[in-house]
Order: sequence, then structure tokens, then C-alpha cells
Amino acid sequence: MSEVVAWRPEVPGLTEVLHAHFTDHVYPSHTHGAWTLLLVDDGAVRYDLDRHAHGATRGLVTLLPPDVPHDGRSQSPAGFRKRVLYLAPATLGAERAGRCVDQPAFDDAALRERLSVLHGVLRAGGDALEAESRLGFVLERLGQHLDRAVVAAPDVRDDALADRVRELIDARVAEGLPLAEAAALFGVHPTHVVRAFTRRHGLPPHRYLTGRRIDLARRLLLDGMPVAQVAAVAGFADQPHLTRHFRRMLATTPAAYARSAA
Repeated sequence: MSEVVAWRPEVPGLTEVLHAHFTDHVYPSHTHGAWTLLLVDDGAVRYDLDRHAHGATRGLVTLLPPDVPHDGRSQSPAGFRKRVLYLAPATLGAERAGRCVDQPAFDDAALRERLSVLHGVLRAGGDALEAESRLGFVLERLGQHLDRAVVAAPDVRDDALADRVRELIDARVAEGLPLAEAAALFGVHPTHVVRAFTRRHGLPPHRYLTGRRIDLARRLLLDGMPVAQVAAVAGFADQPHLTRHFRRMLATTPAAYARSAA
């Protein structure tokens, strides 16, 4: 028996997301052109990586490098349930592949939590900026593991950058500001942008942007614009996306909010 859900998110660096439940499926030896980032939610997986035996369990975060042969099979008849992100090779760097072969699993509760939350955002079709931000922190932590240099999160204070990023978001409420673009503009790592912004303004960039989009949507609704049109103009993916955030912010729907003006 098998259950498989897969999709391609609009997030730079992610090539595919896969959620699956397998009972008797056995993966033959194969390779991927991407990094394979794996969470096991139920059961356990046995696999060979470059002819060495390994195991993936619920407590571990497993990372398999590009172009290295591996297989996979359930450790018990009950099967296993997993969530996988496939990462573009450049996200972690080809030079780190050998270190990943030597140690493909990390016992890191903080990393697992970050990764699980990212999956939740992707599954819900959440905001691209939020997914990009959360992916940045996952990649940062993975890079530290691969470099054998896991450290505490830095205390970032960069108010000038944070204020400039806020100005850019305010000027681009509908279209949004990709995190990679902001990081490249200031020559810093994406996580530096998020940490500096959060420290300065009290919330991360994606939440600030959502608030600004809700403010815009409220003005448009009170002006009489149809809800579906408001969603597009205010930068939401669709009407359900707008409604979800509107309920969270105001405990009502956009349509009800618009009717209240009468």
C-alpha cells in the first residue's frame, strides 16, 4: 500500500515536496540530482548510502547528497510515513556532499522542528516570503552540521538594514519582496535579514508584509471592490488565502467585513 502527495512549490531552492506513506514498497538503488532532506514521522527506514547501511527514524533529520546511490525500505511490516524536501544542489554546495555521505543523519530537535514547521507552511500553501524565510533557517542549520560547526543563533542588530527592508516592503505590498533579493541587495545571508528585521520591528518580514496586505485589503473592501479582486490586488494567492489571513487577523471574513460598511 502507498499514499503519495507531491508538488513543486514556488520557493527558490526547492525543487519538489513529497509526503508519502509506504508499507511494502522497496526503493531500488537510485540517485537524485538534488539534496534529499527527509523526516520520518512514523516507523523507521533502512537504507544503504554509497554501500554503507544507515537508518532513518522519527528523532533524526536525514540528508542525502546529490548523485550518490541509495535505496530504502521499511524496517517493519507496518511501513513508514515520511516528508521530504528536494533541494537544488547549489543550496548547500557540491563541496559538502562528501561530508554528508560520512554523516547523513542529525539528531537535532531544533532543526527537526524548523523543518516540520516549514512543511506545514508549504502544505497549507502559505506565503512565499514565510516559506523562503523558514527555508533559510533550515539551510543555515544544515550547513553548520555539514561544516561540523553548530553554534547558537547570533544576536543580530542591524537597524539601518531593517528599516530599509521595511521601506522596500511598504513600497511593494502587492508584489512582495523575495528574501533572496533583499539579502543580495545588502550583501548578507537571508537569515541576517530576518533576524535584523525581527529584532528591530518586533515581528518577522513575512508577518509584517501580511499585516500590510490585510490593511490594503480592508481599504479596498470598504471601497466596494469585490472580494476576489481584492485578493489579487492586495497580493494574496487567491480568495481562500485572503480569507484565511483575514479571519486570523480580524475574526471575520472579507465578505462580512465588506457588508458591515453598509
